[in-house]
Amino acid sequence: MTGRPDDLATQSQQRQPRQQRQSQRQRQPQEQSASPPAVAVAGSPVDYRVTWSRVVRSEWAKLWSLRSTWSILAATLLVTAGLGAVVAGTYQSGDGDGVEPVELTLLGTQFGQILLAVLGVLVTAGEYASGMIRASLTAVPRRLPVLWAKAVVFGGVGLAVMFATVFLTFPLAQVFLSGTDMAAGLGDPGVARALCGAAVGIALLGLLCLGLGALLRSVPAAIGAYIGAVLVLPEVVGLLPYDVVDDIVACLPSKAAQALMMVDGGPDMLAPGPALFALCCSVAATLAVAALFLRRRDV
Repeated sequence: MTGRPDDLATQSQQRQPRQQRQSQRQRQPQEQSASPPAVAVAGSPVDYRVTWSRVVRSEWAKLWSLRSTWSILAATLLVTAGLGAVVAGTYQSGDGDGVEPVELTLLGTQFGQILLAVLGVLVTAGEYASGMIRASLTAVPRRLPVLWAKAVVFGGVGLAVMFATVFLTFPLAQVFLSGTDMAAGLGDPGVARALCGAAVGIALLGLLCLGLGALLRSVPAAIGAYIGAVLVLPEVVGLLPYDVVDDIVACLPSKAAQALMMVDGGPDMLAPGPALFALCCSVAATLAVAALFLRRRDV
């Protein structure tokens, strides 16, 4: 007994999708095997190795991507030059007993060095506060190249900015000091050396604070340690009536940096060479301890 034509047409329509699916499954392996192989991109493969130059470029980009970098460096220059001009403009002959011309014109560096110290702390401790340090150390598992790259980049930038600052401030202040007992020129004995020493000393103090930030991993703690241990402690310890204390205080970072910007120096100050050596030793020791803790402590 045969079915009606309508039933036969319905059954053939239901079987047709199954047949199409089976034929598609059979054709897929053939099409995949017949497809041409992927063509390799021309040129050498991408190199993702971690190299020293790439770490330095990364730290350079991170430093200049922060608005605080631009604002602090600009404030350092403006505050130092502005105070130098104000002090020179209000100075009268005879008011600066025991003060050298370079010391008088660079009076604003006392505030400029604090600003640069804050930036040094932010370069390291600021990454711990934001959590960015995890990404940095994940990209560079050896860890220490990150710290050395930060020191190189920040040290170079700080040194360049301070050179520009002191060699801008001194001629500007001398415009107002012309005709007074503090008039001096770059060609006078010891002046150019004292200006270079001021730039180097303040840049090294900034590196010291970078090491404190990496060691303490806290912005407030590192800034407090710099103000208390580097700026205040030498003044307090220097009050003790012992000659050996004076010798020790003269080797401390702030006093060594102050000796670098003096033309003639003083009885309680180191000569420029020993002062530079003492300051470099303090910076190296701080960075070495920070590197040791960076290797051994968790992020």
